[in-house]
Amino acid sequence: MPRVDFDKAPVTRGSDYPAPLDAEFSDRTRRRLGDAVGLTTVGVNFTTLPPGCRSALRHWHEVEDEMVYVLSGVLTLIEDAGETEIKAGEAAGFPGGDANGHCFENRSAEPVTMLEIGTRPKTDRCHYPDHDLVAHDHDGLTEYRRRDGSPLTPTKTRFE
Repeated sequence: MPRVDFDKAPVTRGSDYPAPLDAEFSDRTRRRLGDAVGLTTVGVNFTTLPPGCRSALRHWHEVEDEMVYVLSGVLTLIEDAGETEIKAGEAAGFPGGDANGHCFENRSAEPVTMLEIGTRPKTDRCHYPDHDLVAHDHDGLTEYRRRDGSPLTPTKTRFE
């Protein structure tokens, strides 16, 4: 059935970043609405960021397009050009290939909820300009490497 049963949609907590980078994301939760109805080329997540939590490390994708729509609260968008507040009812988007490192941070005292929407290319690389880190995604597997290409972690299923 195409209707999403919100309470039965898969939930992930934290991130798949290598330690110790994963620690600050331990309270981030994503309810995987797209997975709940079997979407394979588009991901849709209902994401909750508690106070002080970020959406991700600042990053950009070579291929994946991303869009964020804030449902409740206020987020700070951090990107190469600086910082901008994004409030409930507002959105921001990032086309694949645009090397604008970005993330969102909840600097408020209340949890923030947002929809994260992104394409799911079979192959992509995600760059983290503030870290010596590149994620190599291929067919649902993610391998983190250093910028010089040397391995950082073993390959694992994305969002284990």
